[in-house]
Amino acid sequence: MSDLLNPPQREAIRYLDGPLLVLAGAGSGKTRVITQKIAYLIEECGISPANIAAITFTNKAAKEMQERVGKLLKDKPTGLTISTFHSLGVRILREEAKVLGYKPRFSIFDANDCFGLVAELSGSVDKVTIRRLQTVISNWKNAFISPDTALSQAESETEKLAALAYASYSATLKAYQAVDFDDLISLPVALFDAHPQVLEKWQNRLRYLLVDEYQDTNACQYRMLKQLAGPRAAFTAVGDDDQAIYGWRGADIENLRGLPRDYPNLKLIKLEQNYRSTVRILKAANALISHNEKLFDKKLWSELGHGDPITVTVAKDNEKEAENVVMKLQAHKFEHRSTFRDYAILYRGNFQARALEKLLRDQRIPYTLSGGQSFFDKAEIKDITAYLRLLANSDDDPAFIRAVTTPKRGVGGATLEALGTYAGERHLSLFAAVFEEGFARRIQARQLAPLVEFCEFINRIEYRAAKEPVEQVMNDLLSAIGYETFLYDDNDKPTAITRWGNVQELVKWLSTRGEEDGKTLIELTQMIALINLLDKQDDGNSPDAVQLSTLHAAKGLEFKHVFLIGIEEGVLPHRESQTPEKIEEERRLMYVGITRAQRSLHISYCEKRKQGKELIPCEASRFINEMGKEDLRFSGGKTDTPPDKASGSNRLAAMKAMLATKPG
Repeated sequence: MSDLLNPPQREAIRYLDGPLLVLAGAGSGKTRVITQKIAYLIEECGISPANIAAITFTNKAAKEMQERVGKLLKDKPTGLTISTFHSLGVRILREEAKVLGYKPRFSIFDANDCFGLVAELSGSVDKVTIRRLQTVISNWKNAFISPDTALSQAESETEKLAALAYASYSATLKAYQAVDFDDLISLPVALFDAHPQVLEKWQNRLRYLLVDEYQDTNACQYRMLKQLAGPRAAFTAVGDDDQAIYGWRGADIENLRGLPRDYPNLKLIKLEQNYRSTVRILKAANALISHNEKLFDKKLWSELGHGDPITVTVAKDNEKEAENVVMKLQAHKFEHRSTFRDYAILYRGNFQARALEKLLRDQRIPYTLSGGQSFFDKAEIKDITAYLRLLANSDDDPAFIRAVTTPKRGVGGATLEALGTYAGERHLSLFAAVFEEGFARRIQARQLAPLVEFCEFINRIEYRAAKEPVEQVMNDLLSAIGYETFLYDDNDKPTAITRWGNVQELVKWLSTRGEEDGKTLIELTQMIALINLLDKQDDGNSPDAVQLSTLHAAKGLEFKHVFLIGIEEGVLPHRESQTPEKIEEERRLMYVGITRAQRSLHISYCEKRKQGKELIPCEASRFINEMGKEDLRFSGGKTDTPPDKASGSNRLAAMKAMLATKPG
């Protein structure tokens, strides 16, 4: 093991005398440090795998860690926790649900469910307003501001509206026995605060913590970590202040600043050797980031050679820029005999991808788009998961409404409205209200019959779902509701074939997971909700295709050759990010972009950018200047003016004179 490690990595793995912060620069082998440390704790220190938790941000990172640890250890580690913050939150909540007044099979609402809820409660139909309200509510939750406090502190009318929506939103979620994404962290924190004996149980269970991407934690996650670490403070936090790019999502770089304050005996180890990029790329990255105020000083270095100069191309407009990039990429690929998957084109906003996509399609260049529609966001998958959610939690009203009306089974709007009114008066879920005598008296028998039939069907399937193999239950469910016929009746043939194919893929995936993990269909339902929330992209083996991605989505990835496009004032840094703190975050975003590149880096910007029908003049981003001119090669635009005749003939004359004076 130790042969492959450099001295700081080795020190980080073996340090166990208290809290440790590993400052890991881009490409410095941080995952290796975490996985080797887990192996060291188990094999050399005799700590039981069940007492170790490694926490990260995405399912993809957790999966990669799991695979690496599996290869390092002789025996399969039973009980080892390698999960995302949110998966750990679900585990704690499921085990302690009773203490909080939830049933263990609560539902997890995704952004779309919550969007519908906020829209209904605020009475707004404007999507932008609803999204803004969602963000405000999310920020309040992460900062531990209760609905009452939010209302008492509200200054503007908008804030007041948001605070009122927040209060009814929280109450409605609880009534549905549901939680949203933010609750998965804030509820365990509240639980630990209110019940010290529960906290002690978890502190004793998770005795050593390792936290990846520490700079991306928000106030809530930091609090959860502090609670779990307790007075023993046996943890290793791995992070990089230069890659903190999620401030808009509530991530708080103050958590890095807070560590030395909260843990005076904190040990700091820096990983500065980069195993990814050439010297030139790192020099530019270091020069750029030196313009930010530093929390901790560090400088990346590499033994991978000097490498090619960084190219900066100026284009007439954004269409020309896209053309340049695609032509350059094709020429580079031909010249270096590389593959399409060696290339990434990165940008600040999704709107920049459109012109590129069209050109790549025209040139028949395969590409994948990061952050596209997730498999679990497709309508047919949402239809079937509504049934699964209902099997797991009959109080989940949004799931009830979707399932009972898809496919249609004679339950109309008027019937649902009557059911909703009755359930509201009696404080019941829609499902429970169906079986009430009082409700039966309010509507006609022919309206009640399909509802009762539906609920009894769900009860029968639920009974089977907890016992029988996943595939059998799923196939019986689909044929009982006639979903395939419904798809063919509702869509043209090619669409129906695709959609039914997706449903079958879901069944196959669920069956495999059920067999491999020994889980029932009911248990798999919450896993779907989490996967959908955490990873919007499939993490299967990457095809041979150019990767198009936003800079945010590219974090943690690396590519041999990187094109950074639209590096202009107003795009990067973004026109709405002009305060000093926000400029620093935009600079870190540029730094993340530069440090994705292993061998070559190509930057471009436009002199004019098309907005609607207008061409708006643009100027180069300040960040290009900040990278230092030494390793940059400029072309295009004003920098590429053809040499005038006079200077050409002068140069020729000077060369002739030199040759004439050369000794014979």
